[in-house]
Amino acid sequence: MLYEKTTNIEVRKYNRNTIYRFIYNSKKTSKQEIAKNLGVSLPTIAQHLKTLSEEGLISEDGEFKSTGGRKAKAIVCVKDSRISAGLDITQNHISIVLVDLGGNILKNIRIEKHFENSDEYYKNVAGILCEFIENSEFRNSKILGVGISIPGIISSDKKEIIDSHVLHIKNTRCEELIKHIPYECIFCNDANAAGKAELWNEDSEKNIIYLSLSNSVGGSIYYNEKMYLGDNERAGEFGHMVIMPNGKQCYCGQKGCVDAYCSAKVLSDSTKGKLSEFFTLLNNSNKEQVEIWKDYINKLAIVINNLRMAFDCNIILGGYVGAYLDEHIDEVKNSISKYNTFEIDIKYLRVCHYKLESSAVGAALLHIEDFIKQI
Repeated sequence: MLYEKTTNIEVRKYNRNTIYRFIYNSKKTSKQEIAKNLGVSLPTIAQHLKTLSEEGLISEDGEFKSTGGRKAKAIVCVKDSRISAGLDITQNHISIVLVDLGGNILKNIRIEKHFENSDEYYKNVAGILCEFIENSEFRNSKILGVGISIPGIISSDKKEIIDSHVLHIKNTRCEELIKHIPYECIFCNDANAAGKAELWNEDSEKNIIYLSLSNSVGGSIYYNEKMYLGDNERAGEFGHMVIMPNGKQCYCGQKGCVDAYCSAKVLSDSTKGKLSEFFTLLNNSNKEQVEIWKDYINKLAIVINNLRMAFDCNIILGGYVGAYLDEHIDEVKNSISKYNTFEIDIKYLRVCHYKLESSAVGAALLHIEDFIKQI
């Protein structure tokens, strides 16, 4: 129910935001439909629609069929009225995306670039980012900012990279990385960003675990639709759970970590770093890849079952490996069922929607989320 009092600025803002969100979540709607669902008068709705239209956030898109009276105008969100950029920094490449208000990828690029903790590297990345935006057909859209994802732990105030084993940096001020970028920037952990991307348009899942299977293993935890970061911003570091005591060496210095058994490198190392080639050979029943895959999904099944036992919620498999799992998910589920004490049917597990640049998308969505909140 909306508030009818229009003299109060906060109430007006609440009403306006609620109307916008209703339109945002509808493919098409009308003033009458908004009034019916939100319980507010048509004049009040018309006033807010006028403002939203003047700001380019909504537009009319045809008419609905007549039900006996005047045809109602169809109202839609203009998703590309605002654009956000996402930058994912990894050890060996950078990915950049432009994303609209709906979380749709408008344009993306991936460039091989080895990370260096140097001003020259940051200046070069900023130049690539700005050139990518300026040369896009969306350069005249309003850019909300740049979200930056990295494989590391970010401080709660988003101003410091506390630790990144992958990039070999600690206690680094974020301002050092972005001083050459002429846009507002927000930092986030790469797995948390990917989890945000996966849940952006999900209405049914309030609690979720996102398991990122890339060249390092990470994840994110969503409880009651909010990200749980833990007391020290380290929640979701699933890659450093020990599943094989005194097992394989992990890059963190410990032995037997999940990362040593379930990272994408475990698969791609047999094909000179090319994960796509691994799955091509696996699908062709190549003996070496089949044996590697059997051991991989056995260890992965242990991890997934442990997460299910601990959190008792749905789990999404993402990252580089997740992008290839659609046709292999039944194998993974069959392996998990051997360990699960309570359930045989593994309905709680699914593969990621975003097959490409999910961390960059999730980082970009941070600006979009903030923007929608203040409409």
